[in-house]
Amino acid sequence: MKITVAKTAGFCMGVRRAVDMVLDASNLAGEPIFTYGPLIHNPQVLEMLENKNISRIETIPERGEGIVLIRAHGVPPEDETALKEAGFTVLNATCPRVVRVQEIINRYAKKGYATIIIGDKKHPEVVGLLGYARGNGYTATSMEQLAALPAFENAVVVAQTTQNTVFYEKIKAWFSQNAPHYKVFDTICGSTEKRQSEVRQLALENDAVIVVGGKASGNTRRLAQVAMETGTLATHIEDASEIDYKSLGSAKRIAITAGASTPNWIIKETCERVAANVQKQRSFIRHMVGFRDFLLKTNLLLALGAAGLTYACASIQGFSQVIVHSAIAMLYVLSMQILNNIITIKSDTYNHPQRAVFYKKYQTILKIAALGSGVAGLYLAYTTGLVSFFIMLVMSLLGLFYNLNIPFVFGNKKITRIKDVPGSKTILIAIAWGIVTSLLPAIVNSGRFLPTLVTFAFSTGLVFARTAFFDVLAIQGDRITGKETLPILLGAQKSYRLIQYVLTFEIFIVLLAHGLELFGKNAFWLALVPLFMLLLIRLYKKDSLLSGRQYEVLIESSFLFAGLVAAFI
Repeated sequence: MKITVAKTAGFCMGVRRAVDMVLDASNLAGEPIFTYGPLIHNPQVLEMLENKNISRIETIPERGEGIVLIRAHGVPPEDETALKEAGFTVLNATCPRVVRVQEIINRYAKKGYATIIIGDKKHPEVVGLLGYARGNGYTATSMEQLAALPAFENAVVVAQTTQNTVFYEKIKAWFSQNAPHYKVFDTICGSTEKRQSEVRQLALENDAVIVVGGKASGNTRRLAQVAMETGTLATHIEDASEIDYKSLGSAKRIAITAGASTPNWIIKETCERVAANVQKQRSFIRHMVGFRDFLLKTNLLLALGAAGLTYACASIQGFSQVIVHSAIAMLYVLSMQILNNIITIKSDTYNHPQRAVFYKKYQTILKIAALGSGVAGLYLAYTTGLVSFFIMLVMSLLGLFYNLNIPFVFGNKKITRIKDVPGSKTILIAIAWGIVTSLLPAIVNSGRFLPTLVTFAFSTGLVFARTAFFDVLAIQGDRITGKETLPILLGAQKSYRLIQYVLTFEIFIVLLAHGLELFGKNAFWLALVPLFMLLLIRLYKKDSLLSGRQYEVLIESSFLFAGLVAAFI
């Protein structure tokens, strides 16, 4: 069975903006936070907001205090005015695409035009749009309702931004014949058009389509409707527990898409559940995927990658004790990563649901494994000399202090832990890896300054790119839990550009070191490692068909690849 995930599945720009606004307000503000009505139409997101003490008000009180966010669908202008007059600080999270429709209606309503909205008059977006029509607004959801409307001297026609694109084309054709003097605007969101076009194509190419999203979400319901219109088996679910595998039994190709208000963690969980059901039918695949997931969850693959990267940095400089330094790096990274995953279970609930379940279930065993690998790493460092031992001891203590409550002031902000310093995670992890994989072997073996500097830059750059990339993938869950990672500070697109610049620089310094003859004559082959990572990340940005889990395996394996390259040059 083949599983395909739609490229357009998940949060659209407007929903992402609204969720980011309310989460940023929650993480930074010290006053009560509310949303006026449901922020978006997704039960899991609304539950998450309630867990963060973000309440919802359905009616406007006479007096109020705190921050109120206007939902992504927008509200009538009089409601926004009333919220401000009640004493609330109002943050308008209306989708910019909806704001454009509001402006069109408002502009022509001032001139006396009637407004015809092609959409459900009870839908929150349409309710908000009608508020701009100055009492002269009408709605229609079928050709019959449209034909029943009175004739107007002048009218403006708009569509609910999540309307069915095929249906709206019929509407425009009808007006062209029956009321050509009306001003008809294309107001369906571009994201909606892409989603509907993609799900239509996926339905034609697959045996079944699973549409994930809130049952109250208009755009999600329309995705399911578009898929069903093709005659392909299509089902609309809110979460993976609703999947009827019996109905999918004969399907050899399944497509999964999601509405614009469906969060990443629900899409991930659905994909994993469907994949797990497929694996039950194939013993060999089940065991292989289980082994892969075990290596990822336990961080064993990453730890082996640390060993490979250390081997590469040490061997190209001709150091002795290469194997022992590789083992030290492996044990250190394994210890620190396990501890970090135990501490970040809350954000993993959204970023890596399966890993969060795994760490909750085996927390005691994993703590013992982290302690054991940390002690073993210190012992191996001791066997190479006291300097190595003390460096590793300090590194281990700093790793522990990173998550401990140690109040201090950073700029104008009071910080309780080092990890709360904005953007610190990505940078500090890269530096820690650089010290363990390149500086430590160089200090013990009295390495030369310039080759050591190059290997340090090579190691930290690769790790920075890897960590920043995964931080971009985890941006939604990190924002929910209040983390201020580098991608949250810079934004996803700027982070992608920075990662690509770093990897390009990595290729350059390897080739420069080769030109300066700092290492062996074949060391230039190590440029393949950042090149490989760069290609993977560019593929991901272009929505390659590989799954997120496959990218994770390939990125983590790139460090092992560095060790293999060094072993053969």
